[in-house]
Amino acid sequence: MSDDALVVFLPSGKRGNFPLGTPLLDAARSLGVDVDSVCGGRSICGRCQVRLEEGQFAKHGITSSLANASEVGEAELRYANKRGLVEGRRLSCQTRVLGNLVVDVPPESQVHKQVVRKRADVRDIEVDPEVKLHYVEVAEPDMHDPSGDLRRLEQALESQWGITGLVTDLRVLQEIQQALRDGEWKATVAVREEKRLLAIFPGFKEKIYGLAYDIGSTTVAVHLCDLETGQVLASDGMMNPQIRYGEDLMSRVSYVMMNPGGHLKMTEAVRGALNGLAERVAEEAGIELTDILEVTVVGNPVMHHLVLGIDPTELGGAPFALATDQALNIWASQLDLRINPDARCYLLPCIAGHVGADAAAVVLSEGPHLRDEMSLLVDVGTNAEIVLGSKERLLACSSPTGPAFEGAQISAGQRAAPGAIERVRIDRESLAAKVKVIGCDLWSDEEGFDEAVAKTGVTGICGSGIIEVIAEMYLAGIINEDGVIGGAGRQEDPIVQDGRTFSYRLYRDDDGKELRVTQNDVRAIQLAKAALYAGVRLLMDRMGVEQVERITLAGAFGNHIDPKYAMVLGLVPDCVVSKVANGGNAAGTGARIALVNRAARREIEEVVRRIEKVETAVEPKFQEHFVQAMAFPHKSDAFPHLSEAVTLPPRGVAAGTAVAANQGGRRRRRRAS
Repeated sequence: MSDDALVVFLPSGKRGNFPLGTPLLDAARSLGVDVDSVCGGRSICGRCQVRLEEGQFAKHGITSSLANASEVGEAELRYANKRGLVEGRRLSCQTRVLGNLVVDVPPESQVHKQVVRKRADVRDIEVDPEVKLHYVEVAEPDMHDPSGDLRRLEQALESQWGITGLVTDLRVLQEIQQALRDGEWKATVAVREEKRLLAIFPGFKEKIYGLAYDIGSTTVAVHLCDLETGQVLASDGMMNPQIRYGEDLMSRVSYVMMNPGGHLKMTEAVRGALNGLAERVAEEAGIELTDILEVTVVGNPVMHHLVLGIDPTELGGAPFALATDQALNIWASQLDLRINPDARCYLLPCIAGHVGADAAAVVLSEGPHLRDEMSLLVDVGTNAEIVLGSKERLLACSSPTGPAFEGAQISAGQRAAPGAIERVRIDRESLAAKVKVIGCDLWSDEEGFDEAVAKTGVTGICGSGIIEVIAEMYLAGIINEDGVIGGAGRQEDPIVQDGRTFSYRLYRDDDGKELRVTQNDVRAIQLAKAALYAGVRLLMDRMGVEQVERITLAGAFGNHIDPKYAMVLGLVPDCVVSKVANGGNAAGTGARIALVNRAARREIEEVVRRIEKVETAVEPKFQEHFVQAMAFPHKSDAFPHLSEAVTLPPRGVAAGTAVAANQGGRRRRRRAS
């Protein structure tokens, strides 16, 4: 009888012969099989669970039997009784090889687990964080061994985990003795990939967590993630408190220019927001702030500099020099984050000028550098960041769209909140509008709508609502391609005389309160969308392409835009409508990927170095593109793919005949909307 047995691990298919009595966990590790363990084979963590298969496996040339493994022992029974063990599974650290075996390693027992992503069509992202836990049992000191606690901890890590050459900072050294004694010489240490001993916890600790921050000009968002599984445990967001110093980036830079040291006030404000969000998500998830050991941060260059306490004045004028465009790896305490004092913070690299770490995070999330297609990424916000290209070449620019898309500078505009109009449809005959508001699933013409919105009321129009109402007004002929409402003496019931111009009555409640879209509102959206489109056209000119094959609208606002209406307005160039998608909060997703996957950090650092920056402020053709892009959807660019999806009004219709042209010249009295 042979003293060896063949063991095959699934799904990897890795195989090897092992002496009888070998623990399955040891066999897996010797073959490089992906089996997780924090406790080092002491049946404490339960992460190394496997399933033993039974039967004949012709593909692998092996017959596997449950009898070819050791029986369930006391340690496994103790774990099963205390914490529960999935039926049919064994702890690989306690199961010994007694004969030929086929062993299945389930996804949750694998070290490199796939993180669930909205855009999984690009590639799989594995959970492989920068910091990992290791449980150790440390020899106690005695009179015959004068070595220090740190040396004996290092010896335990070497003998039990094969980890050598660690760097230990003073802040960890200050905690070692108390932790070892509190844990009765058993401890869990957090080790970063660059061989830094990051933290020490008494006894066995199973979980540590990370925070992924996306600092926008208007909002700050955070995801709390389990670093072992990649799972998002809680997410939250809040208004950026810097907004009281200015709604857009340049107004905040201007504040600093006019108030020396003013950047420190904004730094204090945004760091306060980061701490407030950390407290909220930790409370929601039921964890301690000290359990958070890793942080990633993305943001546009001004936000990036301000959170670091760097004066952003140089970003206020050409050549828009960054203090640094490199990735940063710093102590979280340097940002005054009140989490574990040993936590580290990784800030993704900025691209250049006003294209920041948030744009880099969008690239990491959406993966244009991995595609053959010519892809366009647009992070729509107060300052739009635009990336165009494929795996062959990437270009980027920023475009100052202003806050109109987020409801500012709009007469009835407001932030996205319950009661805000977010969806609009206009009847082509009556010109009356029906609306949907945030917090209610009913349209305004459906029974029960008034009762459903009684608590909040219909309070204003948010960004996605502004996009839809103006696009619908254009499609209904209420405005012409130049953005003029009604006019030339015409007046339909929803089209109301408003001084020397006209406005459109979008909604009127039972008390007679009205929400209107004014001529100035249309102009504000035209200016914003023209700036964005002009930036896109500059990149297309530089790339030498007339068409894009895929468009992703990113950002909290971009995620709520209907792609069809974005194209009707001319926010983006013509494309097959089905290829225009909402990317969700792609910057936040990129921050989360960098949080849970260390290889992604190296990847984006390499990609950013080869992205070519186009500076819109000094490009002579920007103004030409801007003027052409003021029209709906554009003065000269064709939109053949869009024309297949919607019926566009005829071009060149005079301002005073837009409605009539859309309705075949018929003049009829309209009922008030």
